[in-house]
Amino acid sequence: MATPERCPSQDDKVLLFGLLSDTCARLERRVDSDLKSECDLPLAWFETLLSLRRSPSGRLTMSEIADETAHSTGGATRLVDRLVSAELVERISCPTDRRAIHVTITGRGNDALDRALARHVDVLQTAVGESLSNEERVVLHTLLTKLRQSL
Repeated sequence: MATPERCPSQDDKVLLFGLLSDTCARLERRVDSDLKSECDLPLAWFETLLSLRRSPSGRLTMSEIADETAHSTGGATRLVDRLVSAELVERISCPTDRRAIHVTITGRGNDALDRALARHVDVLQTAVGESLSNEERVVLHTLLTKLRQSL
């Protein structure tokens, strides 16, 4: 049996991971709940629409959507199926590769995203902006970016 000072469950990296994971899960639940109730837009849909808008070409492949939203390719396909049914995105054939399908945001999707973004910023102001100073947010951004790049 490990001694208390060598117990892996008390390792600072294990504790930090737990804190980061729990904080992220709580924030995601809060944002998801608010976006669903106020905008009728689940967080996964919001993230997908936002990824499409941020894309320089205005379109993404299914594998790019999967990567952007941390879904499997099958999960991304089911997600896009629901977004297509809601008329928020559409699938288009790639002009240079008949096998590839791109996903683009529709006008209705852009309108839904605009409404959700306004609400999202309000929720984040309450959840993050009122808890951390500008300087703390900059430091947190820098640290999370550094950590993400190493993964």
